[in-house]
Amino acid sequence: MRPALSDYQHLASGKVRELYRIDDEHLLFVASDRISAFDYILDSEIPDKGRILTAMSVFFFDLIDAPNHLAGPPDDPRIPNDVLGRALVVRRLQMLPVECVARGYLTGSGLLDYQATGSVCGIALPSGLGEASKFAEPIFTPASKAELGDHDENITFDQVIDKVGAERAGQLRDQTLQIYSQAADHALTKGIIIADTKFEFGVDEDGSLCLADEVFTPDSSRYWPADTYQQGVVQPSFDKQFVRNWLTGPDSGWDRNGSQAPPPLPTEIVDATRSRYIEAYERISGLDFADWIGPNA
Repeated sequence: MRPALSDYQHLASGKVRELYRIDDEHLLFVASDRISAFDYILDSEIPDKGRILTAMSVFFFDLIDAPNHLAGPPDDPRIPNDVLGRALVVRRLQMLPVECVARGYLTGSGLLDYQATGSVCGIALPSGLGEASKFAEPIFTPASKAELGDHDENITFDQVIDKVGAERAGQLRDQTLQIYSQAADHALTKGIIIADTKFEFGVDEDGSLCLADEVFTPDSSRYWPADTYQQGVVQPSFDKQFVRNWLTGPDSGWDRNGSQAPPPLPTEIVDATRSRYIEAYERISGLDFADWIGPNA
């Protein structure tokens, strides 16, 4: 018989996830259907989103060659029935205070930094780049890990050294770029460009670096169709950028620079977001999301 969620101590809430204590060494990592954008948790939820994020993370944790925080399968008996399919049993780690971002293409906050300074996170880039320009080699562009409701700020590699020391900073950079490259190469064989992504790392009891949180989900990565890629224009996407684009477009009526929270998402935007997330999972994994464990929303 599986435990009830109430059997575990609730430790923390994030924008999308809830964290519970199983025992001194293990945590229950639960993904909700919430969606956030521009540091707001939106009123609307995306049905099945928590299951999609969990399925995608499990696929990539298995694919990539790096230690990670998983401590059991997605149907682990320690997972309560009501969160089955959107929860994982993970090892307790000492988390590092850096968002580790890998970029293969110029877009988002990286593009804004480049337009202002000609560089991203202190890395000088060639002139003449624009929206969706591909880098000769992926770059490591870290960010500070903000508190809930605050905005992550891009930082330089020297600032990472100040936070975690030179040796650990080098490990974070090398692991981030290696993991990104391996996953991006796989995705490209499925007709998907992973333009950028972000990771979180922790340290286990032996001092070893471990990949934690989520990996290569449509929340943490930009997914573009490879067959329509064109430098210089905003790409269609299978990720959360679709929601950001609607919020900043004319139909939402929302002023991002004002004090009001974003409006609820229309049903068609909710449905289209869910479809894009599922398509990203199915194309990259080669698996049918209908076969993933847990109840349908």
